[in-house]
Amino acid sequence: MRLIDCRPERAGVASGYRLVMTFSIVARSADGTTLGVAVASKFLGAGAAVPAALADVGAVATQSYANLAYRPQALALLSTGVAAAETVRALIAGDAGPVGHRQVGVVGTHGPGATYTGDDCHEWAGGVAGDGYAIQGNMLAGPGVVADMETVWLAGAEQPRLPYRLVEALRAGDLAGGDRRGRQSAALLVVAKGMGYGGTSDVLVDLRVDDHPDPVTELARLLELHTLYFERPDPATLIPLTGAVADEVRTRLAQAGQAAADLDEALASWAGIENLEERIVPGAIDPLVLAQLRSGQVV
Repeated sequence: MRLIDCRPERAGVASGYRLVMTFSIVARSADGTTLGVAVASKFLGAGAAVPAALADVGAVATQSYANLAYRPQALALLSTGVAAAETVRALIAGDAGPVGHRQVGVVGTHGPGATYTGDDCHEWAGGVAGDGYAIQGNMLAGPGVVADMETVWLAGAEQPRLPYRLVEALRAGDLAGGDRRGRQSAALLVVAKGMGYGGTSDVLVDLRVDDHPDPVTELARLLELHTLYFERPDPATLIPLTGAVADEVRTRLAQAGQAAADLDEALASWAGIENLEERIVPGAIDPLVLAQLRSGQVV
């Protein structure tokens, strides 16, 4: 977990490269099944340039004078069993561009993450890596941005949901000053095998705030909505659709124009309209779905 500083800013980088001054975290869940990237920057749509992830393979963030080719290259190397540190070294060694201005973080499904900050990155720039994570940033308010992100990441070991743990680490960096030029965009990309919409995708979360005065706060708000609409219900919390609960649900569905002899069918129809179909389980109701039904709010 060595903090890597960068030398003072230097001029003379070749034209044609996208300057993505950014702070990010690349990490995996404790069991290695979920991988993701959270990023924020004073840069329009940083989520379009910085993150990439592939289920059961790894995740990468490319920034500063970003080389977007690092994204497929890193994932290809990780997929063959190359460790994160060796992947970063290979990316830099194979880069014909201004590697002194590059910054990249990589994590695989096991072992420590790895981060690289070129000597010519705009200060303050640097990164830190440990088991299952890499945190890096450039043109930051100071080293406390990266340090606070690491502290919050490590303190969140008991948080089972990787998207929330990533956003909390990102928020810590933002509160520590973040990008010294200000705020503009933030993004969250998280993958897990078969955990995307309908079980037909590996993309668990893919959220972007491209242009906003407080993008990290907005990203956290979007994550809460994503949880409501797309996260599958916890079986332990499901309420059987019997007795008084069934009577209430039937009445409320009828009031919403979804009267039907089959209660499961009526509930599923209403949930489809409300974008809550991922939370429907025959014979039971998710407490969050019941709360939405009781609120009478229509999406």
